Amino acid sequence: MSQYSNSQVPNYILSLENVSKRFGSVIALQNVTLRLKAGEVHCLLGDNGAGKSTLIKTLAGVHQPTDGQYLVDGKPVNFCSPREALDMGVATVYQDLALVPLLSVARNFFMGREPTRKMWGCLPVIDMEYAAATARDKLAEMGIMVRDAHQPIGTMSGGERQCLAIARAMHFGARVLILDEPTAALGVKQSFNVLKLIHKARESGISVIFITHNVHHAYPIGDSFTLLNRGQSLGTYTKETVTKDALLDMMAGGAEMQTLMSELDGITV
Repeated sequence: MSQYSNSQVPNYILSLENVSKRFGSVIALQNVTLRLKAGEVHCLLGDNGAGKSTLIKTLAGVHQPTDGQYLVDGKPVNFCSPREALDMGVATVYQDLALVPLLSVARNFFMGREPTRKMWGCLPVIDMEYAAATARDKLAEMGIMVRDAHQPIGTMSGGERQCLAIARAMHFGARVLILDEPTAALGVKQSFNVLKLIHKARESGISVIFITHNVHHAYPIGDSFTLLNRGQSLGTYTKETVTKDALLDMMAGGAEMQTLMSELDGITV
């Protein structure tokens, strides 16, 4: 059973209310409700084809809902672009990170928002020393030690680049972080570092929507969980009302998956 009633509950920093999204005759989302509290990590769970990508892009302002409402601080919004969402403090970190491998750590940290200084009192130029010092300090706060912020970001590990993208969003005033499969391509240690960073974001009062298909990563860090399947919500649950095994069972299809695993156990190679 979902933790929420159909009535609108106040004090959500962000919410989707019975949102549907159609592309012609294709229904990508159908009557999905997702509500995010301030300082909460809300995990959105689902396998490939569940509708996670469409929901992310709706939250980020890439798509507009066909039906239903999108609210920020309890007020309806109609974002026409990701920039409008960013201006409201809703930042999305996609799986591909939108980083440029040949540019430096500092340039990637400030991409599109480069700090400037005046040369000869009148000519504006990028203040690379300030950019490097700021990027280095912000990453150090996240537990990532970078000796030279002028080094190409391509020299950093996948986990470090993921942390940079998150730290960048936090530095520029994100109140809501939407993280698209941030641990999908990472090893165990790198995934752990990203999960620690999500914990730090929550401690600083930032709300996080953590999109993943990995329940083992979601359950330790999540406060609440919404499950998607074929564009529809299977319900929203708090950690107090659902176990990790129950989430795994719902994602895997319950008894059908158990039957399949039993059949596979009987196959000899």
